[in-house]
Amino acid sequence: MRIFGVSGSPRPQGTHYLVNYALEYLKEKGCEVRYFSVFRKDIKFCIHCDYCVRKREGCIHKDDLGEFYENLIWADGVIIGTPVYQGTITGQLKTLMDRCRAIVARDPKILKNKVGMGIAVGGDRNGGQEIALRTIHDFYMINEMIPVGGGSFGANLGSTFWSKDKGKEGVVEDEEGLRSLRKTLKRFLDTLKSTR
Repeated sequence: MRIFGVSGSPRPQGTHYLVNYALEYLKEKGCEVRYFSVFRKDIKFCIHCDYCVRKREGCIHKDDLGEFYENLIWADGVIIGTPVYQGTITGQLKTLMDRCRAIVARDPKILKNKVGMGIAVGGDRNGGQEIALRTIHDFYMINEMIPVGGGSFGANLGSTFWSKDKGKEGVVEDEEGLRSLRKTLKRFLDTLKSTR
């Protein structure tokens, strides 16, 4: 099983650590993994120019998203992590999602039945983590993917962390968050196995 992990954080801190924690867990279970971070990447906004729809050969922008597209298409399962900015996902992550129009315009079923899960990190306990996860799940559903949460009692929509604005140190200290991540990863892996 091929897993693609994405960090939507412009800093290599908590979200970077957690997405890689998840990938290491899955690697130990026999999965092949790849990672992409928005950190220091040249990522241009979607301008809805319809180049991708007219030409069906990708995006008009030639930036660092080629690697992202390639790995998204390659994967059986996708893990998207984001810090919470203003109560939802980062602008960088939203741009990745918007720019996926370029690959879906070429093949509307390109992402169909891939399994996806989310990780959200907030500086406050209730800082928008569930809203961020819902936005990630909306992206999965719009593209006919299968969104997976951690199930009842602690990880309903996926994995949530309270970093207390301490970056990597904060998420490492959040035992409840790590429990929610392990619970979500287990369901993610079970769903991947059942869809193959």
